[in-house]
Amino acid sequence: MVKTGAQHTASLRDGREIFLDGRRIPDATIDPAFRGAVASVGRMFDFHSAPENRELMTFETETGQRANRIWQLPESYEDLKTRRAGLEAWTELHAGFLGRAPDHVASCISGMYMGLDVFEAYDPARAGALADYYRYARDNDLYLTYVIINPQADRSKSAAQQQDPFLSAGIVDQDAQGLTIRGAKMLATGGIMANEVFVTCIQPLQPGDERYAVSFAIPMNAKGLKIMSRRSYEAAATSVFDYPLASRFDENDAVLYFDDVKVPWDRVFISENIEMTAKQFHGTPAHVYQNYQAQIRLSVKLKFLLGIARRITEVNGTTNFPQVREMLGQLAAEAATIDAFVAAMEVKGSHYGRYFIPDRHTLYAAQTVAQQLYGKVITTLRELAGGGMIMLPSSVQDYANPELARLIGKTQQSPAANAEEKVKFYKLAWDAVGSEFASRHAQYEMFYAGASFVVKGHSFRSYDWAASGALLDRMLAGYDLADEVAPARAAE
Repeated sequence: MVKTGAQHTASLRDGREIFLDGRRIPDATIDPAFRGAVASVGRMFDFHSAPENRELMTFETETGQRANRIWQLPESYEDLKTRRAGLEAWTELHAGFLGRAPDHVASCISGMYMGLDVFEAYDPARAGALADYYRYARDNDLYLTYVIINPQADRSKSAAQQQDPFLSAGIVDQDAQGLTIRGAKMLATGGIMANEVFVTCIQPLQPGDERYAVSFAIPMNAKGLKIMSRRSYEAAATSVFDYPLASRFDENDAVLYFDDVKVPWDRVFISENIEMTAKQFHGTPAHVYQNYQAQIRLSVKLKFLLGIARRITEVNGTTNFPQVREMLGQLAAEAATIDAFVAAMEVKGSHYGRYFIPDRHTLYAAQTVAQQLYGKVITTLRELAGGGMIMLPSSVQDYANPELARLIGKTQQSPAANAEEKVKFYKLAWDAVGSEFASRHAQYEMFYAGASFVVKGHSFRSYDWAASGALLDRMLAGYDLADEVAPARAAE
């Protein structure tokens, strides 16, 4: 089933336990803290289910039915590019500000499914559960989030060494029906709007941490699952005009607490196996495939931010200043770097069995550069704007006062826009660059791929050092000290 927006929104009214500001939220789809983001996701599902977008956004499965391209398993370079076109079109609906939109975790589960051989070598029953779940999520057009990080607590100690052994979610009991899970996981980005959550651990685990070495998926309304939301930026957004991004694309982040949640065996992919918990990401295409999607999203987001940069200079009348054109040229080169990485991942891709996957090291190189790039781009936008993003009307309510509206028209002047257009644009620019919503995105992009040292470690491990060393050795072998010394001695 390819869902519509209305169908997805209705699926979220499932009795899930969401908590915000000390109260339980009975229906996130209509609550002022979440309804704008829910509606934005609904528009995504409307777009991909629209008849005119059938070829762009869906593909035919082995059953002859159509499914969202986020679940596609490419078998060629052309398949990979076709899927990317669909992901780019979907991402443009939110300009990359929904970092955990449905295409991210779908890419993770699809990558795990591509590596089904790794799961079969571990446990055929768990491999069967994964295969069945991939098809179930695909055929029901599910929106998945994931929680793959343990609460920070004391980072000098392993999960098992924390003062509370069930601070991090782990197995408290198991029986013929499945596992019982107790403890917390983070960061359920988009969880308010998702149908189900994939739960595992991407952080390194140590001997003794076996109870935390699990991998499973459950509905967001599972009995005992509590969703503890962070502050809602949407709730604080006074209007769409004043906060055009925060009011519509605050995807939310949440801590999930598992209060003895029962997970049936047909939803369990790994149980008490530290080695396999790491392999599910790095021994299969999963880590590459999910982060390839993340780079596609970032390329769209940078395209949007560059649109803001150029418009700032047009509104301010500075586009033709040599120093401004230099800054815009630098931004254009940086955005093109991410575009080039995405294209290179595809061109340098290779087969994993029947499936064609992006190049691993090119992905990790892109992540390394991207972590350093986002903050730099935001800083450049601040430099271009000066005080323009700050000296704005306090809110849309100022326009309700005729005298203030007249003064706004007089003081908000621009060579390229009238006063209302200028204010509208700069309100959006501030929401992308300087608001609380924007600050969260700066932090989010900094750690999207993990801590910097982790990302650089992936780049180190995946680079072809043997090839570079062989090139060096061939050059060294082309000359020798004896070649210089022998003729000199002969001349003596």
